[in-house]
Amino acid sequence: MSVSSQLREELGAFFVMNLNEKPLHELLALIEKNEIQPRDVISDLYAAIAEREPQIRAYISVAPQERLLAECERLCDKPLKGIPIAVKDNIVTKELKTTCASRFLENFQPIFDATVIKRLKDAGATILGKTNLDEFAMGSSTENSAFFPTRNPHDLERVPGGSSGGSAAAVAAHEAICALGSDTGGSIRQPAAFCGIVGLKPTYGLVSRYGLVAFASSLDQIGPMTKDVYDCALLLNYIAGHDHNDSTSVQRPPEDYTRELGQEIKGFRIGVPREYIVELSGQAKVCVESWIAIFRELGAQILELSLPHTEYAIPAYYLISSSEASANLARFDGVRYTKRMSESSVDAMFAESRSQGFGPEVKRRIMIGTYALSAGYYEAWYGKAQRVRALIRQDFESAFQKVDILISPTSPTPAFKLGERLKDPLAMYLSDIFTVPASLAGLPAISVPGGRVEGLPFGIQLIANAFQESKLLRVAYAFERAILHNTARSPRRAQ
Repeated sequence: MSVSSQLREELGAFFVMNLNEKPLHELLALIEKNEIQPRDVISDLYAAIAEREPQIRAYISVAPQERLLAECERLCDKPLKGIPIAVKDNIVTKELKTTCASRFLENFQPIFDATVIKRLKDAGATILGKTNLDEFAMGSSTENSAFFPTRNPHDLERVPGGSSGGSAAAVAAHEAICALGSDTGGSIRQPAAFCGIVGLKPTYGLVSRYGLVAFASSLDQIGPMTKDVYDCALLLNYIAGHDHNDSTSVQRPPEDYTRELGQEIKGFRIGVPREYIVELSGQAKVCVESWIAIFRELGAQILELSLPHTEYAIPAYYLISSSEASANLARFDGVRYTKRMSESSVDAMFAESRSQGFGPEVKRRIMIGTYALSAGYYEAWYGKAQRVRALIRQDFESAFQKVDILISPTSPTPAFKLGERLKDPLAMYLSDIFTVPASLAGLPAISVPGGRVEGLPFGIQLIANAFQESKLLRVAYAFERAILHNTARSPRRAQ
């Protein structure tokens, strides 16, 4: 038994918070002071997984505890000290299978690590497990997983959001210290909001996509999902940066994204797009009003403005993303990645393998995309959607000439019930109505807990101009500190 473990046993009831409930930066500080050891964190994590995972079902696979205990011993001199990180199961890892929550890939074992995984390992992290998602990241509830749905830790009858619902639920249930997700149209931010954690979609091109199984290549981005804003900035330090393996990766000087945290935001101009708040329910509108009051208390200026093409974002997004999915998923044909379903002919092999390998939502999007790209329809559908995308990008460019940051709810509602929207794809798609525009424009956006609606977590989304992550995180951190202070002072303030 380590000295720190023995001390914890002796203190007994004085340890009111298990180590798995603490944010990453606090754990690293405790390890640095030799008050705890990485193995203590690992032990608490696996205890939480054993207790909560049968109900939550956040993970598709979990690394053996003995492996992580052995690995952490040789990583104590590295910055991340062997602390385990959960990874969405569409990011490839050498040690654990990468299934994308699909029958097509349920036995796929990659032979290399994604760039983000390599960078985290180089910094001293270990990989705790692979988290559940909507199949091939196509969904907003994690109910489209081919294996099982994940449940929201705040209410087991509700969804955790999607498609990074497993990562969000794992962090919220303290089955992970932090996690990686991927965001195409809101798949980090919306589940972060539903589960009451922090989730960041970086600027398109800031984080390498090499090793991320592609859904929509012009939209996909990997980002951190954490217990607080500081951890988000800290993880971004390790995963951001140019990668020659990714042709969309941007060359930029390295930044310390924690550097501006704690600085005041007095004089910052905060924009509130009227299209994002006009149809909110009563409790949600009260929540937004409380956010505006907090920013005013922090010395920021509030400006109402318009993003006039917002209403076209959802149809444009689903045409573009489905078209790119149709092309990207053509490689899953029964030849290379899974067992062939038929040997009678090439056509039968392709048809039967894809019919049995893909779930209903993936098939729906492949068909939409194939139609949009087909001869005679390309310009009418895909081409028009790309022109709308350009107009949405221009809306943001105009807005950022007037303001520093835009705010909105992350989703129009808190988490909905399991099964509630499965038979209504449009209702499901509309849960991403506030996150999709920033994705189409390639902008950085973060979801931070902003109070509660109907007794459930309700997230505030902050959007910045391209590559302004430092400013975005500075404002998010200031808001997080303020809302925590106000909640402690008056628990009903942000309800």
